[in-house]
Amino acid sequence: MKWLQLIQQLDIQTFNWCMARRRREQLTALGRAISRTADGWLYLVFFVLYGVVQPESGWALAQTASLAFGVERAIYWVMKNTCRRNRPQDALDEFTSFIIPSDTFSFPSGHTSAAFLFTVLVTSQLPVLLPFLLGWSVAVALSRIFLGVHFPTDTLVGAALGTLVGFFALGGFAL
Repeated sequence: MKWLQLIQQLDIQTFNWCMARRRREQLTALGRAISRTADGWLYLVFFVLYGVVQPESGWALAQTASLAFGVERAIYWVMKNTCRRNRPQDALDEFTSFIIPSDTFSFPSGHTSAAFLFTVLVTSQLPVLLPFLLGWSVAVALSRIFLGVHFPTDTLVGAALGTLVGFFALGGFAL
C-alpha cells in the first residue's frame, strides 16, 4: 500500500507543477478545443468516411474499431468503477477544474484511452498519419491534465490501455 501512496504523492506534485506553469486563458481555451476532438464523434465520422472512400479496407477497419472500442470501453468502465479514484477537484483542497467532467471518477482517462486506441487503429492503415495522430493523442492527454480533470497517471494508464487494446484488436499480440 505504501507504493500506492508514493505514486499518489508524486502524481499530486506533478499535477501541481503543471497547474503552476500554465497560462490560464490560452491553455484553457486550447485544452477545451483539443479535449472536444476526443469526445467520440470524430471517430465515428472518420470510420464512416474511410469506409466510403476505401470500401474494402475501410469497412473492415470500422468493424475492428467497433469491437476494439467496445472492449476498451468495458475495461475502462470496470477500472473506473473499481478504482473509484477521485478527480483532482474532489481530491485536492481549494482546486476547481476548468470543465465539468462527464462522470465522477478519474482513473483511467477515457478521452486519452480512446485517442490512443484511435491512433493505433488508424495508423495501421494510414501510417503516414502516425506523427500527427500521436501528437494529437498526447495533446488530448495533456489537455485533460491542464483542464484539471485528471492526474498524470490517469492519462498514462489511459494511453497504455488504448494502445494495448488497439494492438490486440489488430492481432499484434498472441495470447
